[in-house]
Amino acid sequence: MINQDEIGENHIATNAENPIRNDAFELTDDRKIELIKKNVEDILNTLGMDLTDDSLKGTPNRVAKMFVKEIFGGLNPVKKPNSSTFKNNYKYGEMLVEKNITLYSTCEHHLLPIIGRAHIGYISNGTVVGLSKMNRIVDYFAKRPQVQERLTMQIVQELQKVLNTDDVACVIDAKHLCVNSRGIRDIESSTVTSEFGGKFKDGKTRREFLDYIKLDTKF
Repeated sequence: MINQDEIGENHIATNAENPIRNDAFELTDDRKIELIKKNVEDILNTLGMDLTDDSLKGTPNRVAKMFVKEIFGGLNPVKKPNSSTFKNNYKYGEMLVEKNITLYSTCEHHLLPIIGRAHIGYISNGTVVGLSKMNRIVDYFAKRPQVQERLTMQIVQELQKVLNTDDVACVIDAKHLCVNSRGIRDIESSTVTSEFGGKFKDGKTRREFLDYIKLDTKF
């Protein structure tokens, strides 16, 4: 039998895809906000907070809007970025690396922030993508309850589809506030995950990518 607390404490993923129900988008955003607002009110009331206080009375609505419109907005496929690609007319055949992409996500086990950097590399197969689109892809998949390993894989898989090549790599180095602020409360540790596709599975190419991003981690 699965020990759910153990899974959450050890950040074990049980699904390579985000576990989203088939009816997830039958409710409108406004209806979701209305329902979540009531749930947040119940939580705060249970904790003994006085929701008539000027500082707290707007909190349930703010949290509900934040969940639906912002930090979990990447759950909705309608918000998936349109990743325009272009022909590699200048015949650039070397590795392209976009590093230090700011990443904000949410741990699906405790609903606490994951904060870090994503580093992406690819080798063109005749197609290139706008630099900002890589940032948008990271942001889209990050804005949902996540596990860092899954997020890393999703970024690579999406760029492989967009660029029509397996030659994509991603490394994420992030702090998990469920580790830093609760439980063991280790404020120094961070988590590094990687996904290497195509030519990046070759040791020489992989080392070149890691040299570019200056990450002192051995894989």
